[in-house]
Amino acid sequence: MDLAAGVGLRLKGLREGQGMSLSELARRSEVGKATLSELESGRRNPTLETLYALTTALKVPLSSVLHDLGSPATISGDAVDAVLLERFEADTSVTETYRIRIRSGATQESAAHSPGTTEHIIVLTGTALVGDVEDPVLLGPGMHGTWAADIPHLYRAQTGDVEAVLLVRHPR
Repeated sequence: MDLAAGVGLRLKGLREGQGMSLSELARRSEVGKATLSELESGRRNPTLETLYALTTALKVPLSSVLHDLGSPATISGDAVDAVLLERFEADTSVTETYRIRIRSGATQESAAHSPGTTEHIIVLTGTALVGDVEDPVLLGPGMHGTWAADIPHLYRAQTGDVEAVLLVRHPR
């Protein structure tokens, strides 16, 4: 099964499992109803921004639609390519591990995730401006940073591509 079909089935299952209509999820996520319908049917490739909007509206981690699809799921956004490496479930949280690339010269602003979500990054190569959109931090190779991800936050490659490991922790 390809990524679009697998993600579509997961989205539909999560939505229906919560007794939510297509219209209601479209309204809560601010994703068009036609787009959502095409995603659920596997006819449209999802973007990172769209999936975050939908999973945040469903109050589930992004990995809920990406894990166990047969091969590591790669999803791209305006500036970030992310590969889900691991999903760890504990009693009080879900922690996702991603290998990310922030593309040179690109900026991605992420909307707020569910309350209490935090992000932790370790930069492998390049220089990244990351974190709270109001007060981002500049990190180079070997440096790490942490920020609240339940507020708008950004990723920007300052010069050249940035390779990094990103942990996203969602409270249950």
